[in-house]
Amino acid sequence: MHTSRRTLLAATAGAAAVVAVGGGPALAEDDDTGRLDDKRLRALISRMTLEEKVGQLFVMRVYGHSATAPDQADIDANLTEIGVRTAAELIAKYRVGGIIYFAWAHNTRDPHQIADLSNGIQKASLAQPRGLPVLISTDQEHGIVARVGKPATLFPGAMALGAGGSRTDARTAGRIGGAELRAMGIRQDYAPVADVNVNPANPVIGVRSFGADPQAVAGMVAAQVKGYQSAGVAATSKHFPGHGDTETDSHYGFPVIEHTEAQWAELDAPPFRAAIAAGIDSIMTAHIMVPALDPSGDPATLSRPILTGILRERLGYDGVVVTDSLGMEGVRTKYGDDRVPVLALKAGVDQLLNPPKLDVAWNAVLQAVRGGELTEARLDESILRVLRLKAKLGLIKDPYVTRRGVDRVVGISSHLKAADRIAERTTTLLVNSGGLLPLSRRTHRNVLVVGADPASPSGTTGPPTTVLGAALTELGFTATVLSTGTAPTEATIAKAVAAAQGVDAVLVGTYNVTAASSQRTLVNQLLATGRPVVALAIRNPYDVAQLPDVKAYLAAYSWTDVELRAAVRVLAGRADPLGELPVPVQKADKPTEVLYPVGHGLRY
Repeated sequence: MHTSRRTLLAATAGAAAVVAVGGGPALAEDDDTGRLDDKRLRALISRMTLEEKVGQLFVMRVYGHSATAPDQADIDANLTEIGVRTAAELIAKYRVGGIIYFAWAHNTRDPHQIADLSNGIQKASLAQPRGLPVLISTDQEHGIVARVGKPATLFPGAMALGAGGSRTDARTAGRIGGAELRAMGIRQDYAPVADVNVNPANPVIGVRSFGADPQAVAGMVAAQVKGYQSAGVAATSKHFPGHGDTETDSHYGFPVIEHTEAQWAELDAPPFRAAIAAGIDSIMTAHIMVPALDPSGDPATLSRPILTGILRERLGYDGVVVTDSLGMEGVRTKYGDDRVPVLALKAGVDQLLNPPKLDVAWNAVLQAVRGGELTEARLDESILRVLRLKAKLGLIKDPYVTRRGVDRVVGISSHLKAADRIAERTTTLLVNSGGLLPLSRRTHRNVLVVGADPASPSGTTGPPTTVLGAALTELGFTATVLSTGTAPTEATIAKAVAAAQGVDAVLVGTYNVTAASSQRTLVNQLLATGRPVVALAIRNPYDVAQLPDVKAYLAAYSWTDVELRAAVRVLAGRADPLGELPVPVQKADKPTEVLYPVGHGLRY
């Protein structure tokens, strides 16, 4: 037992009064699982001040690797953005119910540090009068969105898993990923993405989606929900009512989805229905407008017809509803930052995530209750859902984690091997003219690796060209690496063409190639050398349509190490290509025609 743990035990009518250690609340546990019945949770809520109630509804970012002693730069950032110095001060001032971790906020340096930060946050919260454990969350989707990097285990992302097509693999990835998060004190994961990516131009979802087939996506979402939640972590399907058919990124604009209600029911709803049937703990809203579901022009996050009318009443969901980040442009276009949290609560939201200015949002909710726009009973309804979830996750019984627990679970050999095996089953062979693949060391020993090197999405080693080169070397090839970037210049292209002269084959990593992209020029000039060129789409599989002359094309769906290494094992014949496209690829010159349908995937 952690020395600074505050025992949360109980006194309600009819229960023996037990004095809580420190300032923690008096609370009775139902049984040895630490779950609490609603009567006891309501008794707890009745003893909270209005300010404490308002705080419970917020999930906030905070800078720093430590709850009490962050670096000076993080103290400065906290003072500028939140008006506090540390996570402990944030909790003391606002009594927030949740904290979200980000790599850029320096919350996730390494597993032991994350565990220590989590414990520090819990200790600070439980030291408060009527202190409650904090629900710590993060976006660990795997693939291109992951906040906790190596040495934690990183799995293929959603579209890769969709290409693998195995619900068992999806569930395993969720279970192992969830167990590692829990060991570090993170109990709510904003995953899996339940959006159906039917728009190749979608700038924000893309490979974060399991695919374009609503039923296939629904099966994968349900499997991941069960995986995460079997590990004692709350899964969060997002972004309701469905962000898959947008051409605008809701971080920077306000997308409009023009689906009819019938199209929504057929395309967007099935994965959310499946998540609810699988017992999902939380659902995240989308900052999108869907006129067919709510003609008011409000974003779904602020829409009572969508969140209460459809999600709660029609779909029968009674779990926690969390907003997407309130700092995103999509939710701030129509209303000011003081109105957004109030309108979200009126729409049916329970958790208000990451407002740009916490003081503005927190005071707005407080004043809305004092002024009669929101009732205290409305707040109590959401707080009860949040406390039910904290109790279900075992936070009330024991919110702490141990370094030994981290060492036993996070990034262990069996987990890393499972990630490698799953990744191998996702790599998709799209083109293999003349049987160029698999490459043989006897005939194609010297390989030039060029291509895009986007920043590592998840604290993996990167950059992609280096990872690909190292993986080839490990398999007995002689690899030369030349990073050419996402927009290679004429000089860079000339350098790559010169480097290709003396090699047996060229491997090009492509990244979101468009008709105007100079990546096309690079590939075409490399093809003109007469050297065999193998291309690997390291993000969207749609790249293949822009490069029709490439004789061998693979899709990895992400540029994380686990997916890149697996792709190299496939192209070298150490593993069979087993993946199949989970989205259709349209022709570049005729977007209404399909070049490669869902299910396309070649074998050796």
